[in-house]
Amino acid sequence: MTTATTSKAMEKRSESGALRVQNDRPRFVPSVDIEETDAAWIVTADMPGVDEKSVSATLDRDVLTLTGERETVRPEHFRPALREFVGGTFRRQFAVSGDVDRDRIAAAVHNGVLRVTLPKMAESRARKITVTSEK
Repeated sequence: MTTATTSKAMEKRSESGALRVQNDRPRFVPSVDIEETDAAWIVTADMPGVDEKSVSATLDRDVLTLTGERETVRPEHFRPALREFVGGTFRRQFAVSGDVDRDRIAAAVHNGVLRVTLPKMAESRARKITVTSEK
């Protein structure tokens, strides 16, 4: 595969929003699932190739930012016929409501999947309200 062909493939993937090139380094937009439970919001982001040393999650001014880095691993004398797994930067941001208990936020990564748990403040959790009949 020639460099021109590789560049065209990167351009095609850029159109879909999955990959962008910045400073000659690919920037990926990770796929994300967001789940809401009674007690928390759980954000799961797919970042293949990252580990706990190369990933971060920050909450600043009600904006959750997920970032990660993965390096291209090439064995010595490696001459690829096709290369789709390249190093680059992952980045995704979300607006978060102000009722997150910031002191209890937790994050963990396993096999390139980042899971961030944003616990709700006790006051903002849904609660069952007992309804009685008027007499």
